Amino acid sequence: MDIATRVYNHRWKLDPIVRSMIDTDFYKLLMCQSVFTNHPTTQVTFSLINRATEIPLATLIDEGELREQLDHIRSLSLSRGESTFLRGNTFYGKRQMFRPDFMEWFEQLRLPPYHLERVGDQYELTFHGNWAEAMLWEIPALAVLMELRSRAVLGRMKRFELQVLYARAMTRLWEKIERLQTIDGLRIADFGTRRRHSFLWQDWCVQAMIEGLGEKFTGTSNCLIAMRREVEAIGTNAHELPMVYAALANSDAELAQAPYQVLADWQAEHSGNLRIILPDTFGTKGFLDRAPDWLSDWTGMRIDSGDPAEGAETAIRWWQSRGQDPTGKLVIFSDGLDVNKIEELHRQFAGRVKVGFGWGTLLTNDFRGFAPADGLAPFSLVCKAASANGRPTVKLSDNPRKAMGPEAEILRYKQVFGVGDQSVQAVIV
Repeated sequence: MDIATRVYNHRWKLDPIVRSMIDTDFYKLLMCQSVFTNHPTTQVTFSLINRATEIPLATLIDEGELREQLDHIRSLSLSRGESTFLRGNTFYGKRQMFRPDFMEWFEQLRLPPYHLERVGDQYELTFHGNWAEAMLWEIPALAVLMELRSRAVLGRMKRFELQVLYARAMTRLWEKIERLQTIDGLRIADFGTRRRHSFLWQDWCVQAMIEGLGEKFTGTSNCLIAMRREVEAIGTNAHELPMVYAALANSDAELAQAPYQVLADWQAEHSGNLRIILPDTFGTKGFLDRAPDWLSDWTGMRIDSGDPAEGAETAIRWWQSRGQDPTGKLVIFSDGLDVNKIEELHRQFAGRVKVGFGWGTLLTNDFRGFAPADGLAPFSLVCKAASANGRPTVKLSDNPRKAMGPEAEILRYKQVFGVGDQSVQAVIV
């Protein structure tokens, strides 16, 4: 596909940003089924958070066009082919990953209304409703905002500028792939849906990874692309679950147990490589210090904030302290990765653990330096659960720059989870 010509000729009008209910990350559907089962009446509000406040989204993106794209998403429903894919495909070695009762509900689903308001040079965008419904707005909302920002910049470019821009981006990605080809035992997946340059570009990136890396490329988090390109759909669970479970706690004692209740519910439904611990929502050290012994039997751990090498060393020490052999455990790195960091982490930990990588924004949106004033450089935009049943949510993270929630609640959570001084890390994306 000649992406540049398609951009130039059509100005994207023939390409809705989100074109399917499964143009989302696989982990959202797995979590949605868990929420559908365990918290069918919980009401949740999701909110957009632009950590890069220097990017004036409301100035760059036309409000009418944004509403048009969001309204289009609300018109989508699961197609027959998509339903067949989810009902009949094998995921993580398991057939019928998605239960009939969940699929019957999902097949009838339309996403709930949104609230959009301009506040200065930013947008306030929120989604409220039943948790299993509102949660499915997160990924498409982020994809819409990221791509509309890209379109705003691309729309000012001429035909040959666009041709050169995409040629440079393709060359940059292929050079990265050539470096990754030299890493023995590499296992890497695309995690780039949320902050991609565009759907077409993410799809191109996945095809390039398939051709360039072969079996080293383990799949994509994007369900639609996984279906179309016949690769594995990759994903487990995310910070959303412990954030909401914690907000629903009625005491400090219940709060302290909330992250483990999440994983107890997950263990009741999933096995094997879906049993991956994400320990950093309220601080990795405290989580592991208090973790029940049964968690040490899980397959692995995902490192998603703080210093990644330090996080992996912490995981190794924890497994050893619980009588486990770390060489049989999987460590997945997924925070702000690019080729240099992937090479470094693989050298440091290959042979000590099973190493995997979830490569996100700098796979699917590395246009740094390709537009005037670096106008296509990726930035940190998130959509998080802000409240549950009227109570605020909190995320502490292993990087205090990623913390979110009311200040008083952050302090309370730090006390409950024993979080002391933390190392500040730059938030790349």
